[in-house]
Formats: sequence, structure tokens, C-alpha cells
Amino acid sequence: MATDYFADDPRTHLERMLAGDLYIADDPEIARRQRQAMRLAARYQAAYLEDPAEARTILAELLASAGEDIDVRPPLYVDYGSNISIGARTFVNYNLTALDVARITIGEDCQIGPNVQLLTPTHPVEPGPRRDKLEAALPITIGDNVWLGGGVIVCPGVSIGDDSVIGAGAVVTRDIPAGVVAVGSPARPVRTL
Repeated sequence: MATDYFADDPRTHLERMLAGDLYIADDPEIARRQRQAMRLAARYQAAYLEDPAEARTILAELLASAGEDIDVRPPLYVDYGSNISIGARTFVNYNLTALDVARITIGEDCQIGPNVQLLTPTHPVEPGPRRDKLEAALPITIGDNVWLGGGVIVCPGVSIGDDSVIGAGAVVTRDIPAGVVAVGSPARPVRTL
């Protein structure tokens, strides 16, 4: 018999997810929002080359906020899009995967390399709850003027301070202060800027 993790919790799984609590992603409204994000991302990709003004309108509909003069090169993969904010003048190269179960904030004047992954979802370490498909999420915050090199992975709950550089292929598992170069897996500051 499966454990009822939510016996005393009247909220829907969507409400639990939005509160940052454990949930199971089988809520019909969660599925609807994910499909809508996929449709908008596909429309954005199709419009990017042919109609830049239409692409900008679609991106503004997909994201929580899209600053002035941003350039997000498709393909773009998101869970919802509605939990992502991108600051003014930020450039995002091809193939960003931004799993935005929790909030993802990207500051102004950032450079995001190709194949970057911003991953907010978490799963229980314990085998039983993980088998039962429980999940949650922690927000990611990227400060202003940050450069994430190609293939960087940013894990749930991480903040990266203003003006920092994360070297290509780094896996950022904990907060990175402002004004440093960080490299490796796990990423560690190696010099101050």
C-alpha cells in the first residue's frame, strides 16, 4: 500500500509546488501549464528567424519578465517559463534548459553560453519517497553581469553573485560570491576579479 504523504494537506499538487513544498507532478493544471510552455517555446523558435518582433512578443508571453534588448537564441527548453525572469541586455546562447519549477532569476547584462542547464527541481534522497514520485524545487538567482560558460550546470537553490564568471562545464552546487571566477565540479572560486 502506498504512503499517503498528503493526508492532512487539502492543497492541490500545483498549490504545493508553487509554495515550494513536496508535491507529485500529476496535477492536471501542472500538465496544462507545461504543455502551454512547450507550445510557446516551439512558436518562439519558429518565429525567431522569420519575425523578430513576433518572437519577442511570444517570449514576453512565455517568461515572467523579459528585459529590454535581450537575445535568447532557440531552442529554449523550460518547464513553465512563467517562473523565469531575464534582465535587460542579457544574451542567452543556444539550447538553454531552464527547469523552472521554482523561480529562476537572471540579472541584467549576463552572458549565458550554449547548453547551459538551470535546474531548480529536487528529489528526495530516500528511496521510498523518490519511488513515489515526490519532488520539490529551490530557486536559482544569477546576479548582474554574470557569464556562464558553455555547458554550465546550476543546481537547485544556488545564487551566483554579480560580475562572476563560471567556467565552461562547471557544476555549480553551492552559492558563488560576487566578482570571482569559479571552475570545476563542484565549482569553486579560483580567483577574484
